[in-house]
Amino acid sequence: MRTTALGPALAAVVTALSLSLSLAPGASPAFASPGPAAAEAAAPGPGVEEARLDRDVPREILRRSGFDGEAPRFAAALRGARSYAGAERAVVRHGAALWRRAVDRAQGRGPAGGDLARDDDRPLYWARLAMTRELRVWEPRFGLSDEARARLLDRLESASRGQDAIRYPHGRGVKRVLLTGFDPFTLDRDIRIGNPSGAAALALDGTLVRTPDGGWARVETAVFPVRWRDFADGTVERALRPHLPRVDLFTTVSQGRVGRFDLERFNGAWRGGFPDNENVSSVGPVPVDDPATRPQWTVTSLPYEAITAAAKGPFPVYDNTQVTEVPAGGTAPVVRAEGPTPGSAARAGGGGDYLSNEIAYRATLLRDRLGLADLPGGHVHTPVLRFGAGNTDAVEDPELLRNRAAITAQVRAIVAVAVAAGAGTEVGVGAEVGAEVGDGEIRVGG
Repeated sequence: MRTTALGPALAAVVTALSLSLSLAPGASPAFASPGPAAAEAAAPGPGVEEARLDRDVPREILRRSGFDGEAPRFAAALRGARSYAGAERAVVRHGAALWRRAVDRAQGRGPAGGDLARDDDRPLYWARLAMTRELRVWEPRFGLSDEARARLLDRLESASRGQDAIRYPHGRGVKRVLLTGFDPFTLDRDIRIGNPSGAAALALDGTLVRTPDGGWARVETAVFPVRWRDFADGTVERALRPHLPRVDLFTTVSQGRVGRFDLERFNGAWRGGFPDNENVSSVGPVPVDDPATRPQWTVTSLPYEAITAAAKGPFPVYDNTQVTEVPAGGTAPVVRAEGPTPGSAARAGGGGDYLSNEIAYRATLLRDRLGLADLPGGHVHTPVLRFGAGNTDAVEDPELLRNRAAITAQVRAIVAVAVAAGAGTEVGVGAEVGAEVGDGEIRVGG
């Protein structure tokens, strides 16, 4: 459905409806527009995510993981702060501790804190929101301007997402990999949802991965919010810019289609408007610095041929070359199975027109702007993580646990193969490629 001539608000509604109507039978809620529960959600804007904390499921997840004590401890630390500097120290300390605890829990270190599976990404997400809510309502005696509070919130976000904790060992012999994941999303449709990309990030952070050629790779990870405004504010570039010149490979990861992995060949400079975790929509070109030099498309430099050839595990891995474009001289969007044609305008990359496409676009554009043409990097879409058939209320079940573990294992294997394969293959826009192509489903994975 064409939305280019509609106003942003109406276009977002139409986009969401078209996504919902295009779902295949049995498709995951991760691809759908918000369901009936969305009508009960708070008004769009900051604080929407925090308002969901009052529902039963987030409280259960926090209690059953032992993460329900993080926000009260943080609030006590804020009350003890006597200056902005003291508050900033508390914010950074508790944010970093939350990330470390989530990583340790996922990797089997320390007490589980409850009976929820250790590899669950949801305790980190909900505990962070509980902490940001405490910070948002905190009124210190020394006074705090809106700008100063916003800076503290930014510090809490970056510290609790692992973005400040990326460290690699000195010396040679171990390859350096940077991998990113996402928060859960579409929570007004199903508040129980987690994100397998976030779970993989927690499981792999700081680990050594053995590569097929007998080498080793050190993986450092971070997670990003499913919010348009953060991306427009440059959170991706700030987090990745210091590290891309020093790594041997990077990959952004998000949840994609049901039952399959996709290596997204092309990324488009377009936002399609699907609502984010704040129920905010954004339609139009991806907002980046120096828009005059913004390309319509960026291209993966991951070694996709080697990855797809070596794929093992329960889920197939595809090289996805499909895009949606407005051809040069045209006015209507056209789906292209083999990538964009010269001079076309982007309307969806292989990964759709949501934040998964945008993080891939931003990361690969940053690669190009930093002059790192030989650096392998791109985007991997994981399968949708689904609950078992008939489970409509439990926060976990055996099928969910099996699939999450399998997805993480395949992400680890993809990283290992990609590192061993070395530099990625160059593919020109519009080139003929003998690859598996998508089935026409527009993705909104985050």
